[in-house]
Formats: sequence, structure tokens, C-alpha cells
Amino acid sequence: MRGSDEQSGSMFSYLSPEERVPQDHPLRGIRRLTDRALTRLSPRLGTLYVKFGRPSVPPEQLLRALLLQALYSIRSERQLMEQLDFNILFRWFVGLSLDEPVWSPTTFSKNRNRLLEGDVAAAFFEAVLMHADSKQLLSHEHFTVDGTLLEAWASHKSFQRKQDPPDPPDPGPNPTIDFKGERRGNATHQSTTDPDARLYKKTAGREARLGYLGHLLMENRTGLIVDALVTPATGRGEREAALVMISRRPGDHPITVGADKAYDTRECVTELRHMRATPHVAQYPTGRCRHSAIDRRTTRHGGYTISQRKRKQVEQAFGWMKTIALLRKLRHRGGPRVEWMFTFAAAAFNLVRMRPLIDAEAV
Repeated sequence: MRGSDEQSGSMFSYLSPEERVPQDHPLRGIRRLTDRALTRLSPRLGTLYVKFGRPSVPPEQLLRALLLQALYSIRSERQLMEQLDFNILFRWFVGLSLDEPVWSPTTFSKNRNRLLEGDVAAAFFEAVLMHADSKQLLSHEHFTVDGTLLEAWASHKSFQRKQDPPDPPDPGPNPTIDFKGERRGNATHQSTTDPDARLYKKTAGREARLGYLGHLLMENRTGLIVDALVTPATGRGEREAALVMISRRPGDHPITVGADKAYDTRECVTELRHMRATPHVAQYPTGRCRHSAIDRRTTRHGGYTISQRKRKQVEQAFGWMKTIALLRKLRHRGGPRVEWMFTFAAAAFNLVRMRPLIDAEAV
């Protein structure tokens, strides 16, 4: 018998969002991990708000909504609010009932900026790591470091001389700017759209782009990120960031650090050894102008081969953050905000990585 196509709306619903989400949905495991981290973070969040006045958007709901934006590749806060308005799964994850109104995009952005001032992304990242450490998922001896170029939200047309006043633009939304034959560099030019972005090319033969350098320190046991950092795009940025992140690791015990051949310089290798970090760095091809700082004292050990194999796993983190979390082309301007979003995306990657590991441990 054919059913009737009746489209009468119901006034009441007798099922809660909790009952509508399947028990084996991946977001359930991520929600449990997120709530544990937010419980650890609650005292820190309390210091960002005064005890009187009109209640603002709960910071826990803000962070869960930002997690959804990273997990589901939502490109803007406006689209995120639109999804929250009708998506029951998203409402359940954030903690909104079916009847609660959704915030306006402007209100959401202003409340997110308060979390930026409190450096909440780094605190949330550390809270997630603490839970991973309590589950014995982290290695404290073997690490991998690497960096990548994050393209800034600025065009080459905005890269103009610092001293000279800008020329009046042509009429229209896309003015013509001719910089053919002009030598442009970071010492003389600066982006008017994002002054913190620098002109940089990651490898020889590629075009130069305005951007930042994003750096990750990964532990080699389960591939979790243990540190994240954003620096200006310079030729020494990757090696300097590696030394900073290694120096921030707790303890004074010997460790190993895997890296690609961009870190194979005598200065970087010497500094790592002073930090009691054995540099398992890929050897740069020996030529007339450059020799590798890594010799048989390091490469003859079996651990060097293992580190060289495991270090490629960090590319999975960079790939996820660029394609899923949409960091290939940044949507925020300014170094502090870019680092905030980069660190938060690293925490989101760790949550995705931890969920199957902890679920398998529970079974």
C-alpha cells in the first residue's frame, strides 16, 4: 500500500537530540574527549569573565562550535551559524536544545575574540594532551619536527613599499597594479592587508607567496602533536622553531628528534645535541658547497632508520589541518590570531587521532 505524502508540521517533539544521535557516531567519542578537556579548562575560562552583567555565550559552547568548524570544513562563522540552526547533530554536539536560538555571526566572532585574548587555544591543546598522557598514548623519548607554509589571506597586490604612499587604485573592485620588473622583498615591502605576513617560497623553483610558517612537534608512538608554533616566514624559521619546541619539552632525559634535510645544518645539529636531543635528521646530499652535519655515529644505529620512517607521519597532520581544517589558505589575519587557529586545529587533529585509540583500549 502506498503511503500518503502528508506534510503537516508537528507542534511538539518527544525525542531529544541525545536520542537522535546514533550511539556509534564518531562525534560521540570526540564529545567525551572534549568534555574532559573542558572540565580541566573550566577554572581558566572563569578568569576571563566578570561576575556581574548579562550572561554571554558559554565558552564551552564556543569551543565546541569551533571544533565543528574544523572537523566539518565549514569555511566561515556565518555558515557555521546556519548549520547550527537546522542541524540536530551539530546542536547536540555544541549543547543547544532544539528550541534555543542560534547566535548571530557577529556575536559569535566577538565572543571568540575574548578566547583569543586569554590564549585559550594553547590551554585547550594542553588539556587534550594531558588526557592523552593519562591514557599512556604519548612517547616521551622519540619525536619528529617539521614545518609548512601557511598561505596568508593577502594578495600580491597588497605587497607594497613601506615608505612610499600607495598609488590611488583604479576604479572598480579589482584594480590593476603593475609590479613587473620591480625588486620586491620583505625588507622594503609589506602587505597592507596582513602586515605580519612575509613573502616566502618553501622550495626552489616554486613561486613566492605571502604567508607564515606553521611548525609541529609530533611524538612517534601514536602520531599525536605535542607542540605547535607559528613564526614569520624566514629561511631560518623552521630550525629556530624546532629548537624552541624541543626546549619546551618537560624533563631533562635524552630524546631523539627526526627531521628532513632542511634541518641538516651544523648549527642546528649542535644545538640539538646540547639539549640532549639526538638529531635523527635526513642527510643533505654532499657537494662542493655543503656537507652533511650527520655522520656514521648517528646513521649506523637502528633507531635512526626507524625515526626516518616515522617522521613522514607528520605529513598526515599537516594534510589534515590544511584540507579538513581549511588552513591551506588562512581565513584570519595577524600573527597572534593565525597561531591561535593553528594551535586549535592541532588540538582538533589530536582529538580525531585519539578517539579510535581510546575506544580500542576500552574494548
